[in-house]
Amino acid sequence: MQRDGLWQAVLGEIELTVSRGNFVTWFKPTQLISHTDTTAVVGVPNVFIKQQLERKYNDLIRSTLAKNGVDAETIEYKMLAVTQMMREPEDLVMNQPSNQVNDRFVSPRSSSPVMPANGSGPYNSPTLQSSPSGNDQGPLTNSYRQGINERYTFDNFIVGSGNELAFAACQSIAQMPGTKYNPLFLYGGVGIGKTHLIQAVGNALKARNPKSKVLYISTEQFVQEFVSALRFRKTSDFANYYRSADVLIVDDIQFISGKEKMVEEFFHTFNDLHQANKQIILSSDKPPREIEGLEERLQSRFAWGMSIDMQIPDFETRCAIVQTKAHSHEVELPDDVVEYLANHIQTNIRELEGALNQLLAFCEMRNLEPSLSVAGSLLGSAKARPKHLSAKQIIERTCKHFQIPMEDILGPKRDKDIVVPRQIAMYMLRSELHLSFPKIARELGRKDHTTAIHSVEKITKESQLDADLRSTLSEIKERLYA
Repeated sequence: MQRDGLWQAVLGEIELTVSRGNFVTWFKPTQLISHTDTTAVVGVPNVFIKQQLERKYNDLIRSTLAKNGVDAETIEYKMLAVTQMMREPEDLVMNQPSNQVNDRFVSPRSSSPVMPANGSGPYNSPTLQSSPSGNDQGPLTNSYRQGINERYTFDNFIVGSGNELAFAACQSIAQMPGTKYNPLFLYGGVGIGKTHLIQAVGNALKARNPKSKVLYISTEQFVQEFVSALRFRKTSDFANYYRSADVLIVDDIQFISGKEKMVEEFFHTFNDLHQANKQIILSSDKPPREIEGLEERLQSRFAWGMSIDMQIPDFETRCAIVQTKAHSHEVELPDDVVEYLANHIQTNIRELEGALNQLLAFCEMRNLEPSLSVAGSLLGSAKARPKHLSAKQIIERTCKHFQIPMEDILGPKRDKDIVVPRQIAMYMLRSELHLSFPKIARELGRKDHTTAIHSVEKITKESQLDADLRSTLSEIKERLYA
């Protein structure tokens, strides 16, 4: 790759990782003067840029150069007069030749690349190559794209109160993609089954129609491919590949925020697919409106179809997950061991599966039967759910969350800012400790247990419709078990 083309590629990648202001201020007025196997020399116009690049961005520049084939041990920054700056480096993203600027507007149905049936292959099969002239026109390949994992199906997904709405929506999409919930936006904490569920949709669609073009990709992979497309001037191939999909599934879409040109490309891809009634499924760790740095036009589109908050699985769901995973290993766990694991890890299904795998491997290596004592000795040192969570702890944590005195929630006051926390405390006593309604009423200083019944039913019903209430319940739970 020629020197100018190399630096253009480096700048193109850096622009996707830093803010627009930082890119324009510190990187745009630079150029690559020379490079050897050990040293790269970067020209800068003034001492301020030199100092900033040395102190803050040196590692970023070195790693980006390495990705583009220049593994320099040191980088020198040399100040040049404006007249010596032969030309300002072309901005790969902002100053493309006219025949490439419009790549993103290529019709998604024109020159569609051949896509493998599983939706996981590259645009073209040959490996990346650079032409002798330095104009990198080599075909793109993306061997790192993994595609849909066949293990993730609806059959082995455990449905509980925290994910039943998401499960039902995904099953509906698998029957009639692109007609009902489009886009589908699933959000929630780490390790609660979002990736499993969205890939299960893809597997179900492929089973029904093997010829359908179902694409699953993480946002990180999407960004990597976009950078490669810019570098090798294959943006039209990139656009055609994704805009010719029948179903596009993107995991962890929150990582697209702050990447201006990536956001713009995804915006056009989204519009083309949605206009063609092609199904779009997205997952994130937060709802669209809370993704920082995401443009309003994308926020509104992400919320266009159906947004569903996936909650932390309850105790019964966690027990079912442990039993199902154990059965897949052809192991029958005692009930007390199942309950111990479900109590031990309650916020992250991946960690729960990891704890189960650790227990089974330990028992297999030592020829032991899984038991409560073995599980306790093996996993007891890790962060666990309190063994004796009390009603008082739940009430105190609820009061602390709402910043109200405990005597108010236990007293006769019926102000709204007291009644709602009191109802939530009753709901938590029922869901976490499984207390009887008379016991719940006594713990909150109520004489009539019908108050507890009404409160639990009210919070249960409203939590299914109110995302803010679900968030409050999750936060209180996490604090209790932290």
